[in-house]
Amino acid sequence: MRFTGIFLIALALGLPFIWFPSVGAGKDQIALFSQYMGITALIAMSIAQLIATRAFFVEWIFGGLDRSYIVHKWLGIGAMVALLIHNTIDAEMPRRGRQNVFEDLAEALGELSLYGLITLVVISVATFIPYRLWKWTHRLMGGFFLVGVLHYLIILKPFSNGDPLGLYTTTISAFGLLAFVWRLLPSRMRLSFSYKVASIETSGSAISVSFVPMGRKLRHQAGQFAFVSFAGQEPHAFTISSAPREDGRIRMSIAARGDYTRGLGRKITVGMKARFEGPYGHFTRYKPAKPQIWIAAGVGITPFLARAQALPADDAPVHLVYTVRNRADAVHLNELSALAKAKPNLKLHLHVSSDRGRLHAAQIIDQTGADPKDVVISFCGPQVMRESLKRGFGKLGIRGRKFRSEEFEIRTGIGVRRLADYVLERGQPILAGFAGRRPAN
Repeated sequence: MRFTGIFLIALALGLPFIWFPSVGAGKDQIALFSQYMGITALIAMSIAQLIATRAFFVEWIFGGLDRSYIVHKWLGIGAMVALLIHNTIDAEMPRRGRQNVFEDLAEALGELSLYGLITLVVISVATFIPYRLWKWTHRLMGGFFLVGVLHYLIILKPFSNGDPLGLYTTTISAFGLLAFVWRLLPSRMRLSFSYKVASIETSGSAISVSFVPMGRKLRHQAGQFAFVSFAGQEPHAFTISSAPREDGRIRMSIAARGDYTRGLGRKITVGMKARFEGPYGHFTRYKPAKPQIWIAAGVGITPFLARAQALPADDAPVHLVYTVRNRADAVHLNELSALAKAKPNLKLHLHVSSDRGRLHAAQIIDQTGADPKDVVISFCGPQVMRESLKRGFGKLGIRGRKFRSEEFEIRTGIGVRRLADYVLERGQPILAGFAGRRPAN
């Protein structure tokens, strides 16, 4: 995560404090805090909508689209919390006369926005909900955001919409709404690239799909990914498993990992049209002067396969550690072996976990013979494995920027299950202690 993104979010959320002292003079401070929570929710949702556009500046600001989507998730959760506080306090500003019909409408819109957004945020972080349902309901997020903006414009406030604070909040909200509308446009109306399926093959536990351009070519770097939609379906992110080619041909290796990808192999046919958006990803940035260890798990081999194809012969040595459950699951293993033979600075290490057990950080260092003081680690694989290896390498002094990874899933939960497991694990000795002190019957 780049400091630039954190700073800009903090700045956007903090700017209202410039005007609140003047507009809040002599007014109920609790009511003002409630107002600020409402404005905070609008700002957070606006930034989340801007991130969802996947515009070119998003990656630059936040340091990669995978990190951007994490910010997007927490902005949504933060906006929901702010709305709950805003609604719970429910501190009304003093009014003259009876409440009019517009204020009644504003309150109704606020309730609709609150409960709609809460429902959609819960669906978003509940990763057991099928991808298609999540994707469809996620589109409604902008609709409830629009309702929230209308609530803000109509509701009684300690400032007018034409005041500096009102103009600031309205402007940011307008950008958020424009971003929402932009995402609703068909992909052909946005910056995208038209391709068609040239071939489909099976490789290990994945299908390998090759595409040829039907017009402009997507320009990518080895290790990047793109969003692809088949026959008008919802776009989905896949890593490009081939290095850039002059003819623009692109290959993606897709494993059946979720409800969307499990049925995808039966739907894709040769000649089918596809539309690409991208490329994305900062996983391509590494220091070739340093010895490298690339660690891939399962279909996480795809960015490293592309990088191995593009690896210059004069780069620092690279150890590619590829772990799979069974050898038959290994994706593009023959191609990887051929690359390792052809490139003197690339060495392939295949780790079959069904034969050798789980892969550990110390085991990787021993196997590769790398010096922990002078090596950079890159990892692509499941989150649980990433965290385990990160802790292991940290004990060996490999931490910070020396351990690089890209989020394997763009859609992630909030760690509720992990928190529950932690509480249960920590609480068992305490419960056992209480049980041991109970008086005997």
